[in-house]
Amino acid sequence: MDATADTTGTLDEALKRLHAWGPERLGRLTNHAPMAVEALAAHGRSGDVHRWLELYAPKLEGYPNAVGTITGDTWREAIGDPRRAADWIAYFGREIDERPWRDVLAVWWPRLLPGMYGGSTHPVIRVGHAVRTLLTGPETEPRLAELAHGLGYWAARHHPVTGVELLPHEPGGTAAAALDAVEPIADRGSGGFPARLGRVAGLPAWAAGVSDPDEAHRRLTELVRAATHRYATHGHGEETMLVHAATAPNAVLRALPALPRTLWAPSLHAAWTASAAVTSMYAPDAPVAYTPPGTFAPEEVFERALAHGDEHVIKFTDTALDVGDEQALASALRAIEISEPLT
Repeated sequence: MDATADTTGTLDEALKRLHAWGPERLGRLTNHAPMAVEALAAHGRSGDVHRWLELYAPKLEGYPNAVGTITGDTWREAIGDPRRAADWIAYFGREIDERPWRDVLAVWWPRLLPGMYGGSTHPVIRVGHAVRTLLTGPETEPRLAELAHGLGYWAARHHPVTGVELLPHEPGGTAAAALDAVEPIADRGSGGFPARLGRVAGLPAWAAGVSDPDEAHRRLTELVRAATHRYATHGHGEETMLVHAATAPNAVLRALPALPRTLWAPSLHAAWTASAAVTSMYAPDAPVAYTPPGTFAPEEVFERALAHGDEHVIKFTDTALDVGDEQALASALRAIEISEPLT
């Protein structure tokens, strides 16, 4: 099912409820609830949204305080400042009130894309979920507000990656081979996402030569599939963080239909860097064989993810269902198996 399956208004109710809370907690951990409830609604599970939210509620934190007004003349001073999250959300709320949301997205996507690594890639993932609701369902006030919240969070956590060398790679090689060629960072034993990102020195130049929009779309689709498949055998390296190697590029892929085609190739380049960097930062020492506990229909796999409850598992399973093949579903089952459930 797609997001149009939610005819109950439950998603809009949940988003409106969630917009009273901040995009983070404890100064660094992302509020995943808007993304997870969108995934539930997209797969016909609107009836479970509020029950799941009650379980997740202890992870929500109050809305941040405003610092000052961001304008078209002052935004450069505020970009990348997490203290300005409320200011950025208000700014995008005004922008989307005044102009079509696609126009706002087209202006800001190239500005934000180089900094998609801030917030451990969660801001771009939140934007990808918001765009899906607007492309597949009615453009209601809560859904438009959700896009403003996602873009505002992205602008506040905007963090470019620098100093990464593009290493030679076979032209036209597969995404799977390129991910296999990613070298782990030197020290994988310490540090969170920002610290590890600073240790990424070189990544294969898999997507560097792509400029055609249709080829960029094809390659991005291939990357999402490869990263999703890879989780089954490599997810044990870090069961939570490695889901982002698939969910971050999938968020970008979901946004492409709403963007000018001229932005598709740059989107591929940024998505590849993000997926490959996450792979480098959290790669296990070696893959392990994985045999799923049976063959299940997509709906059954999503049911298992919902019963498990973890927000990353739900979002990764959502991506696996986008890929849709048996190997992707096996990866989702692997995530359910090795991740800590929400209780």
